[in-house]
Amino acid sequence: MTVKILQFGTTGQLATELTRQAATHDVALTALSRADCDLADPAACARAVASHRPDLVIIAAAYTAVDLAETERDLARTVNALAPAAIAGACQAAGAALVNVSTDYVFDGAGGAPYAEEAEPHPLNVYGATKLEGERLVAAACARSLSIRTSWVVSAHGKNFVKTMLRVAAAGNPLKVVDDQSGRPTSAADLAGFILGQAPRLAAAKTGDPAFGLLHFANSGEVTWKGFAEAIFAEALGDKAPVVGGQKTADYVTPARRPLRATMDLGRLQAVFGVTPRPWQAALSEILAELKAG
Repeated sequence: MTVKILQFGTTGQLATELTRQAATHDVALTALSRADCDLADPAACARAVASHRPDLVIIAAAYTAVDLAETERDLARTVNALAPAAIAGACQAAGAALVNVSTDYVFDGAGGAPYAEEAEPHPLNVYGATKLEGERLVAAACARSLSIRTSWVVSAHGKNFVKTMLRVAAAGNPLKVVDDQSGRPTSAADLAGFILGQAPRLAAAKTGDPAFGLLHFANSGEVTWKGFAEAIFAEALGDKAPVVGGQKTADYVTPARRPLRATMDLGRLQAVFGVTPRPWQAALSEILAELKAG
């Protein structure tokens, strides 16, 4: 049976990949842009679910400006928590399943990494706090909901670390990258493929199915931001790769605090869904090849 999907978001990395890959799965996907339905208006989001009557809803849009969220707290909370809650309530009423995308920034990185889903969260910044609130409100409002925490999302489109590093290297300026924060890079294409691949199961699953709840998804392997930058340059630029200097988080002051190691455990992904993500290096190679091609 073709799964009828309603997607919030069209321009972000994950939203773009979901739209691109939908044709290769047995789904009928309708993607709503901000102009169609703004997450700053939770009531409008709920009405959209009610009018489309989907089998599955994917929230692939969010307030992701981590530093700006420190001053735009109300907007970040509306988009990341209140709108998902309204969508979840509408899904419960319509009998639709829901996928909500969250972040590793719900953890403080102070110890215990890799973090399992049941680990106690403690966000260090407003962005992480609003995403955590969104997780909890979604779970309370919709019994058939899955909140997927992911990290360090990259792709060949949109704004991300890979494209930023290549742009900075092209400018020829000296490079310093934080070397005491580590995590798991995530290919937006891999995350989109996982969600679409699980759409039939999620749409059909009953309340209480282990497919619902919290889930961690990222590519396998762990790296620092500096190590990630060096890997990007080594593959993309070869002998012309610039030297990357290291920098401590404490010396790179930003409005929002970041966790030093919020690396997530992927055991539940394998246990419940039978999925072991490929290494981040393989995903990076694919992204750089796509950038080179066009």
